[in-house]
Amino acid sequence: QVQLVESGGDLVQAGGSLRLSCAASGSSFSINVMGWYRQAPGKQRELVATITSGSSTNYAASVKGRFTISRDTTENTVYLQMNRLKPEDTAVYYCNANLGIATIRPIYSWGQGTQVTVSS
Repeated sequence: QVQLVESGGDLVQAGGSLRLSCAASGSSFSINVMGWYRQAPGKQRELVATITSGSSTNYAASVKGRFTISRDTTENTVYLQMNRLKPEDTAVYYCNANLGIATIRPIYSWGQGTQVTVSS
């Protein structure tokens, strides 16, 4: 089983930036697709971005052009660079392996997530 630990969340003003990290441990990290997800209060969890083992990326329309997902296979880590943050980006952010690149189909148990709060 893979354990996932997210970090990097913080309180930031609108227009600011954050970089989230996801460290994976346990079974092999040679997973094809890794994703970042988020869940705002009262809303369903949504898929924000995915990256394949070949570094192809896919983004939700709401974050395209502002967020960048990347991965370091040697370090078993996935990153999410978030720029030009908006109050509507406020959520708990999670990472996971995903079946596919565009629909939310997580593989492993969720980690604790990391809180991102964007003030207006």
